[in-house]
Amino acid sequence: MSLGHIKHWIFDLDNTLYSGDANFFAQIDKKITAYIADFLSLPPAQARRIQKQYLFDYGTSLTGLMDKHGIDPDDFLYHAHDVDLSPLIPNPDLRNVLAALPGQKFIFTNGSRQHAKNVGEHLKIYDLFDQVFAIEDADYIAKPQRLPYELMVKKFNIDPACAFMAEDTARNLEIPKQMGMATLLVGEDTDVPPYIDHVTNDLTAWLGEKPHEH
Repeated sequence: MSLGHIKHWIFDLDNTLYSGDANFFAQIDKKITAYIADFLSLPPAQARRIQKQYLFDYGTSLTGLMDKHGIDPDDFLYHAHDVDLSPLIPNPDLRNVLAALPGQKFIFTNGSRQHAKNVGEHLKIYDLFDQVFAIEDADYIAKPQRLPYELMVKKFNIDPACAFMAEDTARNLEIPKQMGMATLLVGEDTDVPPYIDHVTNDLTAWLGEKPHEH
């Protein structure tokens, strides 16, 4: 599939713009478990089951906690993203290939704006992005629900027919494909759904092959 028509490059953040094998996201995962255990006065194992169930049902654990338990999203996000960034190693090659992409670049994350800024600046790529669309911008409704995609496209005047989206979670690419976007799954997936156009386990190398010129 040629990407010569792409004018809007949309990237998920966690496990997409940095390697999924980093221990970084595991910190966030554990922080969320601890927060739920404390908030609901549950043993960690039970809190983790709830965490993963809400993640599956709602797209993020936070959205489920807000719906079922009235949790304060700002407090949750502050604690969940209060993590050590040192496991993330900036990749100059990633910066170079992102800078070379023609058109606009966006971060679209189920995390917070502050988290996107913290991680993006640490990776030395944040300045390359035109805009960020975070969980707050969709009133805490998360991918893969359709609303965040529609809000993002409208807010930034994106033409889906000229847009590309990269994600590490396969189901988060179904709506973009329905809207007309080209899709890239970042990670290993032996059972690739038909709404995914491309798969790679190395975003930097894939972008470095200049897919927009294919």
